[in-house]
Amino acid sequence: MGYGTFGVPQAAAPIAFSLLALPLTGSAEAGSGMVFAMTVTQVIAATPLSRFGTRFNPVSYLRALLIVRTVALLGVTYAAYAAAPMPVLITAAAAAGLTNGAAYGYQRSLLNYLVEPERLPRALGIAATLNEVTFAVSPVLAAALGAVSPVFAMFALTVLGIGPLVLMPSVPQAQAPVRVKTTRRTPLPKAIYIWLVCAAAGSGVVAAVEVGAVPFAVLFGLAPEWGFIFALTLCIGSVAGGVWVSIRNRILTRRQVVTFLVLTSAGAVLVGLRVNIALLLAGAVLVGFCLPALGTYYSLVLDQLSPPERRAEVFALMKTSNALGIVGVSGVLAIGGLDVASVAAMSFIVVATLAVIVFFQRSQRL
Repeated sequence: MGYGTFGVPQAAAPIAFSLLALPLTGSAEAGSGMVFAMTVTQVIAATPLSRFGTRFNPVSYLRALLIVRTVALLGVTYAAYAAAPMPVLITAAAAAGLTNGAAYGYQRSLLNYLVEPERLPRALGIAATLNEVTFAVSPVLAAALGAVSPVFAMFALTVLGIGPLVLMPSVPQAQAPVRVKTTRRTPLPKAIYIWLVCAAAGSGVVAAVEVGAVPFAVLFGLAPEWGFIFALTLCIGSVAGGVWVSIRNRILTRRQVVTFLVLTSAGAVLVGLRVNIALLLAGAVLVGFCLPALGTYYSLVLDQLSPPERRAEVFALMKTSNALGIVGVSGVLAIGGLDVASVAAMSFIVVATLAVIVFFQRSQRL
């Protein structure tokens, strides 16, 4: 459950921040500046904060990161209540994103202490399912509560975001790693980077569907409010994929990884070509279904490849890669429009798939 509630503030942020910005600026679009600030600080701070935490007990450090995030989100709530100017809200939102990446990294690394290795795929599948439910429900909750009061909505979402802090069990066996004096850090295997690229590419395709939802609705002659069906279709596919991973409880084979990447690429092509609404929705379902299986594989293989003392850092990098994929496609959408963003997302995942095929062929393990 901690995994599910961890993402509530971030999942609800686009709606919640827009509702906070509207009465202050007269424009809901101003909330995107807050989302951008929160995402940028997450990307910048993920690795440094993860490295800094290696000197502390991981459970205590994770709690500290979550407390910092909660205080910052309360700052956003109070600033909105006090009708503070937008620069203050943007600064508070940036502070709220500061610890997101590192907190995710430590939360994921602690899962190794709580779950037996043979049950880890199932646990990650359940976590992926909860995450998708969170990202489907949180915007709706933000909109519903925001209709009563945007400030109350922000406060309620902040309280829900405390979930991991309250639900996280004590993990006596998790201790700070023994610090050995050395002039250089343990290098990361090069194979790690190909999976980080794949994570970014997958997030880019998801962003093309979710961020482009309203433009897609307008393109097909629907009212803008119907944009939710594209994001909802993707989430339904992802929940189904998460259930499949949980029931199966096994890591994908290399052939299956390639198959799921090819299917994701096919779904991205259906989304990118936008032939008709039925094929686009089919592409969204396909992308969504493959997402938990691939995400679980990336998490497990990164776990295997990471040096123990840098595991939390690597998981923070995975979270950062996801954010970069979303930010990249969102930026292209804002600058170049729907056509360019769709082609960019489609091309990125196709290139990542080809890179994995070449990587497996060179390792002679396919």
